[in-house]
Amino acid sequence: MFAHVTRRFAVTAPVAVVAALSLSGCGINSVPTAEEAAKAKWADVQAAFQERANLVPNLAAVAKGAAEQEKGILVGVTEARAKATSIQISADDLTDPAKMKAFQDAQNQLSSSLSGFGRLLANAEAYPELKSITNYQMLQSQIEGQENRIRVALRDYNGAVQAYNTTIRTFPSVVAAKVVYGAKPMVPYQAVTAGAEVAPSLEGKL
Repeated sequence: MFAHVTRRFAVTAPVAVVAALSLSGCGINSVPTAEEAAKAKWADVQAAFQERANLVPNLAAVAKGAAEQEKGILVGVTEARAKATSIQISADDLTDPAKMKAFQDAQNQLSSSLSGFGRLLANAEAYPELKSITNYQMLQSQIEGQENRIRVALRDYNGAVQAYNTTIRTFPSVVAAKVVYGAKPMVPYQAVTAGAEVAPSLEGKL
């Protein structure tokens, strides 16, 4: 009996080894590696957007000197911020185009509102109440820097998504992607605002 078991193990063990090596060759590890890399980059995107949203209350405080009829723009900024922060995308939602579009639309609306508010305060001399010019310039620099960080985070995320989507579509990883993981393509971030892919300069705009 023991001899039979030994012979059976001797036959099945190499088969198991070959199967394991075959799975490894089919991208069993490369698929989750690429997926986790993209998810990590998405976390950076969310952090960058949240940091921008955190600057809006400071912007409101600086803009108290704006004319009454122009404060509607500030209301638009705060409302856009509220919507943008209310829509959250988890790592599991990165394959859902509809959820990604809702998030993108909300962030694009905040970008547009901030741009409009920047034009409102383009000439600080028009608002003599903005005498805390040091705070104003500091906020200007912070927002410009944050927009650049968002641009970099989105570029890195889209690069990681491209790498993941390529991995799950190319041989041999496509075998593991379909058979083992049931992997779906992730959605890249598409900013619909013209020029959004370019790092903005707020000099003379905010």
